[in-house]
Amino acid sequence: MSAQQAALELPSSVSSPASSTGSSISVQEPRARFYSNWSPRWLALPFPLFLLLLWYVAAQFEWVAPQVLPSPQSVALTFIDLVASGEMFDNLKISLLRVLLGFGVGLAGGLLLGVAMGLSPVFKDYVYPLFKAFSQVPVLGWLPLLMLLVGIDEALKIILISKAALVPIALNTFKGIENVPARYVEVARVLKFSRWQLLTRVIFPAALPPIWNGVRYGFTHAWLALVVVELLASSEGLGYMIVFGRQLFQLDVVMAAVVVVGAVGYVLDRVLARIEIVLLGWRRAGF
Repeated sequence: MSAQQAALELPSSVSSPASSTGSSISVQEPRARFYSNWSPRWLALPFPLFLLLLWYVAAQFEWVAPQVLPSPQSVALTFIDLVASGEMFDNLKISLLRVLLGFGVGLAGGLLLGVAMGLSPVFKDYVYPLFKAFSQVPVLGWLPLLMLLVGIDEALKIILISKAALVPIALNTFKGIENVPARYVEVARVLKFSRWQLLTRVIFPAALPPIWNGVRYGFTHAWLALVVVELLASSEGLGYMIVFGRQLFQLDVVMAAVVVVGAVGYVLDRVLARIEIVLLGWRRAGF
C-alpha cells in the first residue's frame, strides 16, 4: 500500500512546469535580494572617506613631500581663506558665466544642427561627413588657430566651450530623431497628423531621452573645456587659480581649486539629472 501511495504521490511531488518555475523563482528571489543588498552603492560614502583618511595619513607620515602633497588641514584652511577674501567666489563666478554662455551657444547650435540632419536626408548627406571630421579634432587642436584669429580674450574661451558642447548635443539629437521607430510615424500618418503635429507629438517626444543625454554630455564637455582653456589662456577663473598656484608652488591653492571644480561639476550634473526626471516623468508614468 505504501508503494501504491508513493506511486500515486509521485506525480504530485513532481510538479508541473509552471510550479517548478515558480519554485525556482522563489529560490532565486532571496539570492537576488542578497546581491542587491551587497551592491557597490554602499561604498558611496565610505570609499571617499577612506581616500580622505589615506591622504591624511600620507601627509602626516610624509610619504610624499609636503611641498608636493599638502595635508587636508592646510588645504581646508587655504579654502577658508580664499572664501573669506572673496577670491574663490570671484573666480567661480567668472568660470560659471563663461561655461553657461558657451554652453548656451553650443546648445542652440547643436540642437539646430542635429534637428536639421535628422529631418533632412539631403542636409545630412552634405553636412554629416564634414561634421564628423570636425568633431574628431579635440578642443586643444583648435586652440592655436583660434588664438591667431580671435586672440586670447573671452571670444576664444566661448568658442572653444561652445564647440565642446555642440558636438555631443548635435550627435545625440541627430541619432535620436533618426532612430524614432517607423511605426510611430505610420500611426501618425494614419491619424492624418500635420507636419507640425508629427514633429511636436511624435518625433520630438520620442527623441527627447537621447537628446537630453546629449545635453548632459554637452555640459560635461563644456565644463571640462572651460578648465582646459582657463589653464592655458586666462588670467581669471578656477583654471587660472590652478595655474597660478602651480607657478608659485602653492599646492594647497591648487588642491582647493581642484576640489571646487569637481564639486561644482557634480552639483551641476545633479541639477540636470533632476530636470531630466521632470522632463521625462511622463514616460515613466506611461509605462
